[in-house]
Amino acid sequence: MPRPPRAVLFDLDGTLVDSVPDLARCVNAAREALGLPAVTSAQVRGWVGNGAARLLHRALTGQPDGVAPAAQHAAAMETFNACYAAEPCRDSRLYAGAADAVVMLHARGVRLGVVTNKPERFVAPLLASLGLGGRFVCLIGGDSTARLKPDPLPVQTALAQLDCPPGDALLVGDSHIDMAAGRAAGVATVAVGYGYDPACDFLAQGALAVLDDLLDLPQLWGDAAWLEALPDKPTAAVR
Repeated sequence: MPRPPRAVLFDLDGTLVDSVPDLARCVNAAREALGLPAVTSAQVRGWVGNGAARLLHRALTGQPDGVAPAAQHAAAMETFNACYAAEPCRDSRLYAGAADAVVMLHARGVRLGVVTNKPERFVAPLLASLGLGGRFVCLIGGDSTARLKPDPLPVQTALAQLDCPPGDALLVGDSHIDMAAGRAAGVATVAVGYGYDPACDFLAQGALAVLDDLLDLPQLWGDAAWLEALPDKPTAAVR
């Protein structure tokens, strides 16, 4: 990048937060209520990315594009939402470097947003539980707009709230869904390699880089001195 971005948009699950432990717990609560056996966290990890409704369809059918019977899906959604609303962050953890990267960018005056397919009502409580409440100017969830990522509308909505043109923003995500949403919105994208879409060829999807640590973001604009914005040396978050 020729210069630092004015705004950075982060995906949430798989980018800032490993939320699979809590998602799996609530998926299994929904399955148990329907008399179905538990699934593994690894299975749930492969189903995340397209919002809660699609997650539950996958959890009930075992198929990426499966569609569960409407009544069964509605019952599962009710149980899942109640479980997740009660404890969105019992076992979820920030990825290493995520908290420090957010602090660094915020201290440098970069306007921050979250653009996720997770329902909006769960986003702020999760971030607050992880110590990141108040760092983000906008929080766009999967039900904040009429369409989910990979449609560009959620990204465009975030940019409007941040008062930032696409050419001055950066989108950071962990999946082909994020790369497609950023590309369609005209926003530069960066991928993290530790998330929920390990098979994705991010560079072929147009990502500027694939990072293993969000604290490496300043390398994109050639200014490692950004790390000096941290109050202390970078701390190791739980991965």
